[in-house]
Amino acid sequence: MVSLGAAWTGARELAVQTDEGPLRALAYPHLVGEPVPGERVLLNVSALARGLGTGGYALVVARPDAVPADPDEGPGHLIKARYTPLQTMVLGVDEQESPHHAQLADADDLGGLPVVVADLHSALPAVIAGARWATEALGGGPPRVVYLMTDGGALPAWFSRTVAGLRDTGWLVACITTGQAFGGDLEAVTVHSGLLAAKVVCGADLAVVTQGPGNLGTGTRWGFSGVAAGEAVNAVGVLGGRPVAALRVSGADPRPRHLGVSHHSMTAFGRVALMPADVVVPAGDADGDRHALRATVRQQASALCAPQGRHRLVEVDVDPGLEAALAATPVRLSTMGRGLSADPEAFIASAVAGVHAVAGLSAAPRSG
Repeated sequence: MVSLGAAWTGARELAVQTDEGPLRALAYPHLVGEPVPGERVLLNVSALARGLGTGGYALVVARPDAVPADPDEGPGHLIKARYTPLQTMVLGVDEQESPHHAQLADADDLGGLPVVVADLHSALPAVIAGARWATEALGGGPPRVVYLMTDGGALPAWFSRTVAGLRDTGWLVACITTGQAFGGDLEAVTVHSGLLAAKVVCGADLAVVTQGPGNLGTGTRWGFSGVAAGEAVNAVGVLGGRPVAALRVSGADPRPRHLGVSHHSMTAFGRVALMPADVVVPAGDADGDRHALRATVRQQASALCAPQGRHRLVEVDVDPGLEAALAATPVRLSTMGRGLSADPEAFIASAVAGVHAVAGLSAAPRSG
């Protein structure tokens, strides 16, 4: 290893010199200990070598000359990333040793909590921007937003600089990692228990469910990790929440199957989601191609909604203030390598879901 780079919650960048040349690497100190300048590190470069993402990072597997100290003994017996060399033991929010066990032992109802479900991690800041803008427009304080990270993408929540930035700026009250994902402020076994923790433990006004960064897809209808968004809608509905579907939209993707509403959203919400949800689309005037795109999105989304489908179509007018709110997010907006200026409707589609989700909240100020 040559030198240390930037750090954020749970993660540390490294500059590493290898026989093949320099590499950017990422270490999770909770798993491998805190790297020291000049020491050797063992790297996993399999995805990086194939150009398959991981943010351009090689990943630190171990520090061969410095075995990390044994973790302190403490409560918790949930194993995540199970039966892999870097499996980690965490305290589940609802297990018997948790201080929240009594609260969650019989919890079974979200009480109408609005939950926005999206199939890409990049939707998260846009959803929250829309929700915060809408509550401010109503004269209220910002909503208490809790993020549920599912395990379809990255497993460590530490990988997401978006989550770290949103938490640091107060846009997120908490991150709850579910399934095999780990490293959140709270750990849950399932999306169901994570949703209940968001409501009962965190006092959420709004929950957002997406997979972590680094989705997996094969270009087929069913071979996409974001299909689980439909299962999240079912979980919200079963528990008495109010599911809101944030559509994956693009006006700039070079792949025809992702133009307008992505075929992945059509599958997740049209075929997998069996509980009714509010499917939100942007409305109102827009310039040129963006106006035509909104018309296409509405037409595609209508196929998911009554009377053809089981969901409810909701149109939200796009105020210029909403676009300004997106431009002012505290973290970088990026989806499939495109930012707000390159693909604005991708982020507007997520933002209007956030606007609609908080429409029923009181205008009274809220803490957090």
